[in-house]
Amino acid sequence: MSQDLLSVRPVAVGAEYELFASQDHGVYLFSFKPDRLVARLHGEDAARFQADHATIVGQFPNWTADQTLAQLWDQGGYSWLATDGD
Repeated sequence: MSQDLLSVRPVAVGAEYELFASQDHGVYLFSFKPDRLVARLHGEDAARFQADHATIVGQFPNWTADQTLAQLWDQGGYSWLATDGD
């Protein structure tokens, strides 16, 4: 996973949330900026996140990055996987 972290690229960036992914989408870094929390997703968590993100974007295509990511963070339960990002 450490090599994947070197090659993450921004997927969605808002005022409060940001999402980065590796090229193969096998690793995601999902952060809540105000609290400096980061969920590092890989393996089954990354696969589930990819599907959940696609579902939300498909259902609400006009939402901002913050709206989409807040839904996933709070209702999707990804905040439970977050640790201090420092």
